Amino acid sequence: MNQSNSSSSIKRFPCPSCGAKVSFNPEVAQLKCEYCGWEDVIPDSDEQIQEQSYEQYLNQSNAKLATLSEIALEVSCNNCGATVEFEPPQIAGECAFCGSNIVASPTSSDPTILPEGLIPFTIGRKKAREEVQSWINKLWFAPNALKKLAQMEKIKGIYLPFWTYDAYTATNYRGQRGVYYYTTETYTENQETKTRTVRHTMWYSASGQVSRFFDDILISATFSVDKKRLDALEPWHLNKSLRPYESSFLAGFEAQKPQVSLKDGFEEAKRVMDVKIRSDIRRDIGGDEQNINHSSTSYSAITFKHILLPVYLTAYRYQNKTYQVMVNACTGEVQGDRPYSILKITFTILFALAMVAIVITLVIKFN
Repeated sequence: MNQSNSSSSIKRFPCPSCGAKVSFNPEVAQLKCEYCGWEDVIPDSDEQIQEQSYEQYLNQSNAKLATLSEIALEVSCNNCGATVEFEPPQIAGECAFCGSNIVASPTSSDPTILPEGLIPFTIGRKKAREEVQSWINKLWFAPNALKKLAQMEKIKGIYLPFWTYDAYTATNYRGQRGVYYYTTETYTENQETKTRTVRHTMWYSASGQVSRFFDDILISATFSVDKKRLDALEPWHLNKSLRPYESSFLAGFEAQKPQVSLKDGFEEAKRVMDVKIRSDIRRDIGGDEQNINHSSTSYSAITFKHILLPVYLTAYRYQNKTYQVMVNACTGEVQGDRPYSILKITFTILFALAMVAIVITLVIKFN
């Protein structure tokens, strides 16, 4: 595999005004000193986001490998095993995925398939906490441990890895087309002769080919968060928000490298594509009903990108179980796991039963 240096064109030194830490500030969309307010814009890159050849990568191992930045360190959580990347002077602290204290020592970052693009954070931590608070306020029977979550300062910004896939598909199929026809039927009910219309289906053999081009099938490349929750954070608006990868956007945040291989990610993409392909087949068969007996799909012109998408993530424990809450750092959409307070549910049931008993007593008394 080809190795290259990080794509970062900006060297991040301590603040030239006061020497404090400089990090990317989503609210002003540029580097900012957290102490004195000094700001520095991240210039637009002249580089174009390039699709990479899937077959070339698999057959020739011709992928660009690099660390996410020249100063990146990585550390793994002893509890859940998640590995994250960060830049000094930031420290690992608590694990964003399970909330445990990270005690392992950071090491130099290993090269990975270099991201082609990312979507920068556009909302800050304060706004993210407000969105979590709003989400919590809508939950019924939430325990007090969850309600305290919005006041916590440990919510972390992290770039999660994704693959995108483009492919041209051609699918041959065999199936059946069902066409409705109707007959009039006579029957007897309560000694009275009646008629009714009965629907039948005439089946015909059908076969053919459908084709479709798929663009940017998005597949998450992390096992550290719940996939359904992560999918529910969409949309990401890749077409208008994705920018060429620049490591300066990582300043002050963490990032995760792909845990799902490029090949396994494409197998997942095939399952996503298959849903639309089967819909195309049913449309092509026509009629009123369709049966698909067999289909065979070929894939060509396959390309991919490794991209990073921004989320705010926090985790908390309740009765020895870990719960995660995620925020789309562009839209503010919140998705999370939640426990239920058995005490609150029990109290509500007892209160409802007491109210019913009072009503019954009053009805009996006044009747």
